[in-house]
Amino acid sequence: MDKTHMEKIKTLLPGIMVATTVGMAALFLSEHYGAPAMLFALLLGIAMSFLHQGTQCKSGIEFTASTILRIGVALLGLRIAFGDLIALGWKTGLLLVVAIMSTILLGVVLAKAFGLQKRFGVLTGGAVGICGASAAMAISAVLPDSKDKDRDTLLTIIGVTALSTMAMVVYPIIAGMLELDETATSIFLGGTIHDVAQVVGAGYSVSEQTGVLATLTKLVRVALLMPVVVCILLVLRMKMDKTSHAKAPGIPLFLIGFVILMSINSMIALPEVLTKVSADISRFALVIAIAAIGMKSNLSQLLTVGFKPILLLVLETVWIAGLILVCLPYL
Repeated sequence: MDKTHMEKIKTLLPGIMVATTVGMAALFLSEHYGAPAMLFALLLGIAMSFLHQGTQCKSGIEFTASTILRIGVALLGLRIAFGDLIALGWKTGLLLVVAIMSTILLGVVLAKAFGLQKRFGVLTGGAVGICGASAAMAISAVLPDSKDKDRDTLLTIIGVTALSTMAMVVYPIIAGMLELDETATSIFLGGTIHDVAQVVGAGYSVSEQTGVLATLTKLVRVALLMPVVVCILLVLRMKMDKTSHAKAPGIPLFLIGFVILMSINSMIALPEVLTKVSADISRFALVIAIAAIGMKSNLSQLLTVGFKPILLLVLETVWIAGLILVCLPYL
């Protein structure tokens, strides 16, 4: 390893170590208090945002919030196989596609109606429709840079995590009140709750079989993350080609990695220990990346956004839940 690489590692190491420490603290708190690790990581990161302001940790924090984030998203591919898409049947698969796309479209329409940027509607709609904080970070990674990008990502992560935690408690109760059968309950929970961990918690609180089917439904939504992000990239490319001569964004390496790993998992029966380790690494990478995003945040800006972004997230959440419930009798 040459001297240049050594110097770069030394520059990045303090920030990476700080984000890693915050991530480990978040996981510890999550295990002891039962709240989402990503939410703890975000709040602890915000509390330590001073470390991003003119300290030697700055470059490492930014590296963690971007590169390590992308590694975590890419590794999600090993959690999914093409067989998962087939197992649910084409009707359920089509419903999930419609739910995701309509939620993103609703986000764009409502963002415009509320006087917010369309990209914020895409970000929140994708987070609500696909897989919560993980989707928010993946979509944010391909959106054009702007002065509000980190703030919007932070706000989206906080919102979807809070709403997902509430849904984990409330949705099983709703399923019971509506007297949904085991399969319908599984599709409802897996098709509407934002984060994977909360889907697992809600599903297994009903029964073990519901937990398995709900998790499978949720993983199909996670599998749709890649095509949705590619669609966003294509739209951005067409828009930039029409409005300027700037170079349009290409397909990021982390999306290519996601597809490759998903394909490998579909074609080869990987050892369970390997998939478990990769899932743990992916989760930890995303947790420390969220901690780093929190450190990059400006809390004063976050407090001035008003109620419209929160209302947008709530309406998107109500939409996808209502759509799935209405369509359940036809599956």
